[in-house]
Amino acid sequence: MKTVDFKNARGPDKLRVYAIGDVHGRLDLLQEMHRLIQLQNQKSPPFDWVVVHLGDYVDRGLQSRGVIDFLIDGQRKNHRILALAGNHDVGFLDFLNTGDTYGLFARYGGRQTALSYGVNIDFNNDLSIASGREALKEAVPTAHWDFVRRLPRSMIFGDFFFCHAGIRPGVELDHQNPEDLIWIRSEFLDDMRRYSKVIVHGHTPATEVEIRPNRVNLDTGAYASGRLSAIMIDGPNKSFLEATV
Repeated sequence: MKTVDFKNARGPDKLRVYAIGDVHGRLDLLQEMHRLIQLQNQKSPPFDWVVVHLGDYVDRGLQSRGVIDFLIDGQRKNHRILALAGNHDVGFLDFLNTGDTYGLFARYGGRQTALSYGVNIDFNNDLSIASGREALKEAVPTAHWDFVRRLPRSMIFGDFFFCHAGIRPGVELDHQNPEDLIWIRSEFLDDMRRYSKVIVHGHTPATEVEIRPNRVNLDTGAYASGRLSAIMIDGPNKSFLEATV
């Protein structure tokens, strides 16, 4: 199998690719990142461009509803706005469908997501969880259900494979388990092998963008750090953007 490393990896010809890390309800940072991308495109206009969002739009931050509205509106206006599924986005739907009191949504920031839809859920109270789930199902617009349901798990552009969490080492990219693509951590993060594509991912917060020969981690913990990170890939050239407010 032919492998590639970050230094030598190239984006597609005549297409500038941006990828943005985990947002987690920070609409302010997402809006600022899109402003920075627009400025970059005005400063040095590309032949064409796309923006790939790497998932985890909800939970923890206070504006999950606003983030999804922003992405839906962006996709409606421009086919270049792309979005992948994160485990928190899938966990949001799982809670709406099952009401799991021990799932990701209930344990890690779902209360903030519910509040963004005007629903207050006490996840330490079974009655509040049950009634809150029903209220949240009513409050979430159909467009939001459809948006999250339809999120793909991965995309490829040039020498780069984009997903939320990472890949299962030793498995061909077109045979990856969809659950690994949104959940995997140590088996992937600790693997030093080069793959057929450089993996661009988020999911595991780091204090800075992590650049390895085989992967790039763009999750800089935006909801807590106030720093949202992105990569710009333009042919052989790679650079990074950071949004702060």
